[in-house]
Amino acid sequence: MPPFRRVAILGCGLIGGSFALALRRAFPEIAINGWDRDEVLARARERAAIDDGSTDLGAACREADLVYVALPVEVIVHRLPEIAAAAPAQALVTDAASTKTAVCERARLSFFPPRLFLGGHPIAGRERGGIDHADPDLFRNATYVLIGQSGEREPSGEEAEDARIPRFIDVIHEIGAQPTWLDAAAHDRLFAFLSHLPQLASIALAETVLEGAGDAAATLAGPGLADSLRLAGSPYELWEGICRTSPALDDALARLIATLERIRSGLATGALGDDFARAARLYTILRHIE
Repeated sequence: MPPFRRVAILGCGLIGGSFALALRRAFPEIAINGWDRDEVLARARERAAIDDGSTDLGAACREADLVYVALPVEVIVHRLPEIAAAAPAQALVTDAASTKTAVCERARLSFFPPRLFLGGHPIAGRERGGIDHADPDLFRNATYVLIGQSGEREPSGEEAEDARIPRFIDVIHEIGAQPTWLDAAAHDRLFAFLSHLPQLASIALAETVLEGAGDAAATLAGPGLADSLRLAGSPYELWEGICRTSPALDDALARLIATLERIRSGLATGALGDDFARAARLYTILRHIE
């Protein structure tokens, strides 16, 4: 028996579409319904990510026992009360937003037993979004962060005893990801540095290069610059809400500015060896270099 019989995917873009494709491959007997714009639903059907779809939220959620919310974070916060009302009482509702504090706070006010919300954040993505770039292997070998309804690191009380949570963890394993638990505040602080800061740093680097090198960047730059600017290809529509709901991002930016000022000061003295060494150590860890 599959862990869930009928799944509603709210938002059939890169993450929602990839989750649907991965779910389809792992559990072909599960019925998958989508909610999005007509043109996105049509493309999701063409790619066999969903069996059916609707632009009506209530119709999309009807009879679902898992509701997967893959919408922009501010849309999730705004629509969670509506989603809580539309989802069947015995369904598990989970999201994939990149910031968790605002989402979990709204969920705490919107979900009451037997309804259950489980915060989530798959650490997977690409600089290009949309259903056309959805990939069933997107989550393979990725970390999948989970956060309880109250924003705590681990479920407690009746939530901890709820069978829907281990069933969703089974799904995470089957699509190739590795679950881990964090509380919402710790998640948002960590990912301000691990994800949101690199995005804005890439944008700042691109703007600085354009100001300093102009059109020459297109003809004279080597592959290193393109590697450094990969994140600059991400659309602002995706990041606008993340930046507004990332509570530690201002602190992360302040630390980056201070580091750049220290490096700038080190140009005159040549005292940058330690900076290069620390950066190289992190790089080797992230790239699994021996």
